[in-house]
Amino acid sequence: MQSAPMSALLPDALVMFAVIVAWINDTFVGQSGRRTTYYIALLSTVVAGVWFAVNAFDPQVYHYFGHMYVVDSFANVMKAVVSLGYAASIIYSRKYLEDRDLFRGDFFLLGMFSLLGQFVMISGNNFLTLYLGLELMSLSLYAVIALRRDAAQSNEAAMKYYVLGALASGFLLYGISMLYGATGSLDINEVFKAVASGRINDVVLLFGVIFIVAGVAFKMGAVPFHMWVPDVYQGAPTAMTLLTGGGPKVAAFAWGLRFLVMGLLPLAVDWQEMLVILAALSLIVGNITGIIQRNIKRMLAYSAISNMGFVLLGLLAGVVDGKTGSAASAYGSAMFYSIVYLVTTLGSFGVVMLLARRDFEAETIDDFKGLNQRSPVFAFVMMIMMFSLAGIPPAVGFYAKLAVLQATMNAGLTWLTALAVITSLFGAFYYLRIVKLMYFDEPLDASPIKAGGLNRGLLAFNGVAVLVFGLVPDPLLKVCLHAITHTLRL
Repeated sequence: MQSAPMSALLPDALVMFAVIVAWINDTFVGQSGRRTTYYIALLSTVVAGVWFAVNAFDPQVYHYFGHMYVVDSFANVMKAVVSLGYAASIIYSRKYLEDRDLFRGDFFLLGMFSLLGQFVMISGNNFLTLYLGLELMSLSLYAVIALRRDAAQSNEAAMKYYVLGALASGFLLYGISMLYGATGSLDINEVFKAVASGRINDVVLLFGVIFIVAGVAFKMGAVPFHMWVPDVYQGAPTAMTLLTGGGPKVAAFAWGLRFLVMGLLPLAVDWQEMLVILAALSLIVGNITGIIQRNIKRMLAYSAISNMGFVLLGLLAGVVDGKTGSAASAYGSAMFYSIVYLVTTLGSFGVVMLLARRDFEAETIDDFKGLNQRSPVFAFVMMIMMFSLAGIPPAVGFYAKLAVLQATMNAGLTWLTALAVITSLFGAFYYLRIVKLMYFDEPLDASPIKAGGLNRGLLAFNGVAVLVFGLVPDPLLKVCLHAITHTLRL
C-alpha cells in the first residue's frame, strides 16, 4: 500500500460529475433535453468503464477518505463491468422506453445514482461505507421500478422490494452493530485483525455474522431471502427489471466478498456453513420452480436465483480445513461467474425488449414461438444466451459452471457439487424449452421485428462475446484471478 494519487478516483468522479450535468440539463431544459441526458449517461459510463478497465492493470491498493474507500484491481474490474453493463442496459432499453413514454431523465438519473451506489459497494473498506453504498443503490432502484405510476403492478413490485429491502437493511445494521460492539471498529482491516486475534467473544461474533449473511443473501436473491425476486422481475417494466437484475447482482457479489472474505475470513468456518445451506436451497428452488413458469421474466428471475446459488458455491469453497491455498481460484471462479451472468442477462433481456412493442409486452414464453422465422439473428442470440444459462458448450456459461464446480470439489463438498449438477439438469429444461419454441413452433405474430442499428449491433456483439469467452475463457478468468490475488494478497 502507498500514498494514494487522486487520479485513481477520476473514473468515479467522472460518473458523479455526469450525474450533476445530466440533472442540471434535465431540470432546466426539460422534455426536449431528454436525448441529451441519455447521451450524457451513455458516454460517461462507457468512458468510465474503459478507464476502470485500464486502471485494473495497476496492482497497487489505494485508500481514501480515512481508509473508508479502497481502489484496487478487484474494484476496478468490477466497476468496469457494472459501468459497461449499465451503458448496455440503457441502449437496449431506449426503444422500449420511448414506446411507453418512459424515456425521461428520471430513468437515467436514478440509474446513474444506482451505479454510484454500486461503486461504493464495490470499493467500500468500512462496514458503514458498504451500508451507505447499498442504500444508495437500493433506494434508486425502488424509485426506478415505480416510475410507471399508472401501472399498479409496477407500484406493487416497488413496494414489495422496498418493504423487504428495509427488513434486510435492518438485519444488516444489527449485524454490523454487534460486530462493532465486539471489535470496537467498523474498518474492515481492523475488524479482520480483531477477529483473527481470537480474543473476541465468539457468541457475539457469530450473531453478527448470521445477520450479515442474511443481508448479503437478500441482495443476491438467495433462498430463503428470494421472495422479492420473481415479483419484482415480473411486476417492473422490462427496462427497470434489467437495471435491477444486471449490475446490482455483480455489485452484491463484490459487496459480499468485502464483508465476508476481506473482513470476516477468520470466521470462514461459520459463514461457509450458512452459505452451504443458502446455495443448496437456491439451486433446488431456482431450477425446479423455474420449470413451471410461463412468464419469461419470472422464469429469468428463478434463473437468477439458481445462478446466485453457483456464485455462493464459489464463495463458500475458498477456505478448506482452515487453509486458504485454494482461495484465489475459488473466489476468482465466483467473480468470473458473476461477470458471465451479467453478460448473459444483458443479452437475454435485450431480446425480450426487442420483441416488445407499444402496448404489448413480450412476457410469456409463447411470445418466442417461431422467432427464428421472424429474425434468425435474434433467435440465434437468444439461443446462445439460453445455452450459456443452462451451461451448455460452447457458450461461456458452461466454463463458468465448470470453474465453480471444480472449486467446490476441491473444497471436499462432493455432495454439493453433485446437487449443483443434478439441479442444473432440471434447469436446462426451461432454457431449452425457449429454444424449442423459437425454432420448431409457428409464430403467433409474424410481423417483422424493428430495431435500431445500435441495438442490433450491440446484441450481435453480446452474442459473439458469450461465444468467444466460451471458446477462449482463459483471458477473462486470468483477469479475475489476478484481481483476487492482488487484492487479497493471497
